[in-house]
Amino acid sequence: MTIDFPLILVVLVFGSGGIWLVDALFLAPRRRSAREALQVEYPGWSREGSKDAAAYRSKVQATAAEPTLVEYSRSFFPVLFVVFVLRSFLVEPFQIPSSSMVPTLEVGDYILVNKFTYGIRLPVVRTKVLDINEPRRGDVMVFFPPHMNDTYYIKRVVGLPGDTVSYRNKRLFVNGEPVPTEPLTVVPQGQARMEVAMETLGEQPHLKQDDQMRSGRDFTLVVEQGHYFMMGDNRDNSSDSRVWGQVPERDIVGKAFAIWMHWDSLFSIPSFSRAGAIK
Repeated sequence: MTIDFPLILVVLVFGSGGIWLVDALFLAPRRRSAREALQVEYPGWSREGSKDAAAYRSKVQATAAEPTLVEYSRSFFPVLFVVFVLRSFLVEPFQIPSSSMVPTLEVGDYILVNKFTYGIRLPVVRTKVLDINEPRRGDVMVFFPPHMNDTYYIKRVVGLPGDTVSYRNKRLFVNGEPVPTEPLTVVPQGQARMEVAMETLGEQPHLKQDDQMRSGRDFTLVVEQGHYFMMGDNRDNSSDSRVWGQVPERDIVGKAFAIWMHWDSLFSIPSFSRAGAIK
């Protein structure tokens, strides 16, 4: 079962904030009045070690103490609110779970995703409230795929709305033009032979790889308006738009822009050797 962390965070933020607000407006003034009345009843309440002080503290604890739930809400709300704003509207961390973006991103990479570059969206409901930029060809984008609308995916933007995208003999064509590709090396991996190449989809070149031992899945299609065609850089080992279709604009999460850590497993030592910008 997928844990909907954005929804949980929204519930925690508004729940703790609501409890704190209701208490501050209605309950805290009553407790304050009760304490003031007790101070009159026990005039020596401020003298440490006196009978009045002991009786006053006992009565406050019994009748005018701040409830534990309110105390926790007041303490955690500011922290939760800051995390909510950062994660929902600015930057969100992600972990790479699969090899579909190798060699650009490896399993165990921890990346940062810009949540506002493609527009400000409300968390959970995903409604865009402010347009800023549109995805560009070659961007590495995080999104919700159409077949699993509660799971984050990360792939590269290959086709923009209106583009004609073709894939023939493991060569990518956009609007009839071949995407510039420069083979670099061939790496044997068991029964596979991975050809690593430098590809230039947008302004910046990036690495991609194909398995020379597997046949390609040729196709030609036109990207629908308001949709994006996504492919993994590990072209023969990626579940992407070739399998589950084009990504609607409403399901965009943000642009992946940096690797900040690599951590293979819980029992390994985190590494920062791969830290840097994502191309």
